[in-house]
Amino acid sequence: MNQATQRYWDEFWGKQEKPQSVYAWQFGITPDYLAGLVVDGIKTATCSGYIFYELENEPLPTTEDYNIILNSDDKPVAITKTVEVTITPMNEVSEEFAIAEGEGDRTYRYWWEEHEKFFRKELNTIGREFSEDMLLVCERFKVIHVNE
Repeated sequence: MNQATQRYWDEFWGKQEKPQSVYAWQFGITPDYLAGLVVDGIKTATCSGYIFYELENEPLPTTEDYNIILNSDDKPVAITKTVEVTITPMNEVSEEFAIAEGEGDRTYRYWWEEHEKFFRKELNTIGREFSEDMLLVCERFKVIHVNE
């Protein structure tokens, strides 16, 4: 966590005891656009490939997690709290969840096409094949603070 992000986190909590599980990160390929959707309350969900957690030996998200959403300049724009985590085959992700991701024209078709393209590319870089039933880590979150 960079200094600006740590300062934002510390100032938000003040003298209260801070949660221990906090991650600071940017969204995907278009971090400013996606962070804006979070700030505007449009994006309330996200997903990632389960395989990437396995390969990087990273812990799965939990409902104890707080996230500091960063823009493309690594500046904090919001704090979110994870409220639900499920592991779901991609071809079983609900339309409602896809729409909650808030991207593009907010249709299931858009969600599927963009995620398939993204996962095909990412999996190809590690020598893996895309599968329609690949496991996704699906997270829902709520915004608890916006950095004005």
